[in-house]
Amino acid sequence: MKDLSQKLKELPTQSGVYLMLDEYDQILYVGKAKNLKNRVRQYFQHSASKTEKTMLLVEKIADFRYIITKNEIEALVLENNLIKLHKPYYNILLKDDKTYPYVRINLKEKFPRVEVTRKLKADGSKYYGPYMIGLSARTIMDLIHSAYPVRSCSGEPDKKRKGKRECLNYHIGRCLAPCVGKTTEEEYRKVIRKVMDFLGGNDKEIRALLTEKMKSAAEHEEFELAMQYRDQIEVLEKLVRKQIIALPKDFNLDIFAYADNGMYGVINYMVVRGGKVIGAENHPVNQAVQGEDVLSSYLMQFYEQSPIVAEEVVVSEPLTFRAELADYLSQKKGSRVQVVCPSGGARGQLVEMARNNASDHLEKTVTKIATKEALTVGSVQQLQAYLGLERPPKRIECFDISNISGTDKVSSMAVFVNGEPAKEMYRRFRIKTVKGIDDFASMHETLSRRIAELRGSDLSFSDRPDLIVVDGGKGQLSSANAVVEGTGIALIGLAKREEEVFRPHCSEPVILPRDSLALKLLQRVRDEAHRFAVTYHRTLRKARQTRSNLTNIEGIGEANARRLIVHFKKIEKIASASVEELAEVEGLGKVKAEAVYRYFHEVEE
Repeated sequence: MKDLSQKLKELPTQSGVYLMLDEYDQILYVGKAKNLKNRVRQYFQHSASKTEKTMLLVEKIADFRYIITKNEIEALVLENNLIKLHKPYYNILLKDDKTYPYVRINLKEKFPRVEVTRKLKADGSKYYGPYMIGLSARTIMDLIHSAYPVRSCSGEPDKKRKGKRECLNYHIGRCLAPCVGKTTEEEYRKVIRKVMDFLGGNDKEIRALLTEKMKSAAEHEEFELAMQYRDQIEVLEKLVRKQIIALPKDFNLDIFAYADNGMYGVINYMVVRGGKVIGAENHPVNQAVQGEDVLSSYLMQFYEQSPIVAEEVVVSEPLTFRAELADYLSQKKGSRVQVVCPSGGARGQLVEMARNNASDHLEKTVTKIATKEALTVGSVQQLQAYLGLERPPKRIECFDISNISGTDKVSSMAVFVNGEPAKEMYRRFRIKTVKGIDDFASMHETLSRRIAELRGSDLSFSDRPDLIVVDGGKGQLSSANAVVEGTGIALIGLAKREEEVFRPHCSEPVILPRDSLALKLLQRVRDEAHRFAVTYHRTLRKARQTRSNLTNIEGIGEANARRLIVHFKKIEKIASASVEELAEVEGLGKVKAEAVYRYFHEVEE
């Protein structure tokens, strides 16, 4: 390998992505640069501005690689993809399960509903939000339904239902009852436009409506109802108090501010809709470099998971990739998105507010952040020391077998990266070649299939594990070692009773201290693998029992039972389906559909 100083001299001046590697060739950090030569060399230059965490990173760098890109936007996207793929410890990595609620109005419906959703679709609907703690989407929904008579029921109103009775909401003034023809499409649309006007920031009309309803209820001595309207007015007041006076009411901003203490950082995400602050959240981040790199990396991951509703993204640090980020977000949204770093004015005040919130959260939670780091990366390093491994087990995979009396045999693979579960990489297996109860043979089959996938195209499988853990003692370990030996992958067995750790070709177990982070990590990995295997086994057992019930129906065999389950997903949906809906299942036909329908309805009678 070339000397680092020589490699630094040979760096190109084009844009691209660089990967910092440790002595074990593991990726520590992925970054982007408009000029690779200038950016990478900064890491190895003495500077008083380097944070403590950056210096820790630099101490571990043994080598680096780089990828030249055609342009800066390509570097921005490639960095994000490589971070998701390799999950380097010193990069920000957002969890995939974070979603916010939005208020949705589907304008393609004849009589649109106002509803809460966490999934945004390109279906012509109008979306408002996101709503967070302090002012939830449900609170806004209650406010809307208290003031405006819009429907909340599902399903499309049908002319055939005219003449039928209205629901309670119509009689208490909370719905115009379009489902039974009590209003026209034009009248209903007028109300929906008022709802959209309110969600867009105009609160004068809704305040007048709620006040009028409260007074009317009080005059009719409906005091409980009057109190409900009074409470809704108080909620509206809280919303109004969040108004940013200097901003127009149609302003929609996403604000991101970063604060750190040299070791740990926090990003505050503040949402402004219709000129009002409707929510804010703090996100602890584990990043080794300065604020602008933190924010640009965070924004790329954030907007990959979250829809872009705002017209402006306001940040607390000047971004080197600001123009490229704006172009990328604009292309993703389908309309212009600006990325700005204000120096003053109302936006500057909002950024300062967000930064103060981030600093306050960092000060109060720094101990928790440090504890989490110890439980994750600290436990990985401790495990390396206890087991005498050549390299830190950054990627740990644990395998478990689950079956009852040899039926529905399954196994699971739980994956931990840097001491944290990577649930998107979990995998499950149906045992194909083993007859009866034979956990050793089942483990042998599972690991044979897993090792074979190291050369496959599935990124979750092709990433090589540093340590494989099997749930069991010497017997399971022996079966596993027959497959793993020779691959260069470390292997251990974790026995449940005494929590002993067994290694191949070692008769004596390793006893980890009961209170050690290393043992706690192994227990977390083992418990996850067990939970995942048991859940899959229960799913298969339930499906088999369902198929068994369906095959009791005359003319329905295994193939048709399977098609019914695949089509309807749940037995309850099969039971409630009409003959016509059942007949839509491939290969079923009307006669068999009538038999299925008759079976469930005769049972009900």
